[in-house]
Amino acid sequence: MELVATLVEGDKALTGATCCASNGTSAMPELEWSSVTGSTELEVVTGGKWLNGGLSTLPGPSQPNSTTETLQILDFFSILPLWRLIVWNVLFAGIVITATVGNLIVVWIVLSHKRMRTVTNYFLVNLSIADAMVSTLNVTFNYTYMLYLDWPFGTMYCKISQFVAILSICASVFTLMAIAIDRYVAIMSPLKPRMGKKATLCVAAAIWILGTIISSPMLLFFTTYPVDGHILCYAEWPDGPSNHSVQEWVYNIVFMFLTYFLPIGSMTYTYARVGRELWGSKSIGECTQRQLDNIKSKRRVVKMMMIVVIIFAVCWLPFQIYFIITSYYPELTKKPYIQEVYLGIYWLAMSNSMYNPIIYCWMNSRFRRGFQQFFRCCPFVHVLPDNASSHRRTGTSRYSCSGSPDHLRIIPNVHSFTTVPVAAPLAVNGSGKRDT
Repeated sequence: MELVATLVEGDKALTGATCCASNGTSAMPELEWSSVTGSTELEVVTGGKWLNGGLSTLPGPSQPNSTTETLQILDFFSILPLWRLIVWNVLFAGIVITATVGNLIVVWIVLSHKRMRTVTNYFLVNLSIADAMVSTLNVTFNYTYMLYLDWPFGTMYCKISQFVAILSICASVFTLMAIAIDRYVAIMSPLKPRMGKKATLCVAAAIWILGTIISSPMLLFFTTYPVDGHILCYAEWPDGPSNHSVQEWVYNIVFMFLTYFLPIGSMTYTYARVGRELWGSKSIGECTQRQLDNIKSKRRVVKMMMIVVIIFAVCWLPFQIYFIITSYYPELTKKPYIQEVYLGIYWLAMSNSMYNPIIYCWMNSRFRRGFQQFFRCCPFVHVLPDNASSHRRTGTSRYSCSGSPDHLRIIPNVHSFTTVPVAAPLAVNGSGKRDT
């Protein structure tokens, strides 16, 4: 969310904006501060009415050489009805609590259980750390700033908060891309060696380094400015302040492409190919029960990650659309109720950080058991036995299997699908004996 302020000190005008959302690319109703005869005064430029429940009419933009009426700074808290304020407080508190607790539990489950330390789960830990960061270090402070139009947390944390917002988005989306690539290679090219622990950690480190580089402008250009008892947190770019900077506009466009459209496009392609391989291909031949279980396991993981990506795309799509529309039609930011419209869009984007632990618990039995173990002290929680530790059936099956098991690679041709044995040169017949 941007709060656009024009500070006029004699002959000097300073326009600033602060990013209360994650990428600082959208605009809120403009607030104009002007200095007339040495005093700082506030004008609210809304083109008419502010939110219902506040002042019904306010003066428009100041005209040159005219007398400006001094108004008390209007913050969202003072003009929002109590019942709506309670609703928003509950919604944002739900994000912070659920995202923080849920993602930290995911980290604990993976790191404290040796069997959970797989390549995909290491990436899920990376994703959970990013989501926990944004919920604890950014959402609460920006929501407070939205309500009071005041940043009491200092200049340094103004920089850190916006830096964390951008960094967490970069880490989240690049981690989702890494998981998609890992799944794609594992299923489409089963003969290629999988990434080891060191390689996975190197990829995770590279994700955070790249995210830090992309987020560095937030540390460099964000600052604070006191106005009429309130403190603004906004970006001052080298070629001008927010909303008046070409550099900021270019940065926002590149950021949107790198963290939304490019990842969504690439993950759509990879998961479409993987889905076609796992669900669309049919192998003619015999599959062992182990191979069938392997296929089911791969399907479950891919299905879970598809849902994670879809939720990410849905949560962030309104935010990207809002930014694009308000960039071409800035007058929309002066419409009545735009504050609450934006607040809803911002809440939806930030709520993405709390859905992933819920998805893991719902769709993965091992994560579900981990959550049960964590909350086992609660009387209504019962820890289910670990079915994965039970003996697998060793019998064989003559049923045709879908997808690509570890030992079979399905190669489609024009007329039929043929199955090429990879790891096991000896076939198993229906009686359970090896053919020689």
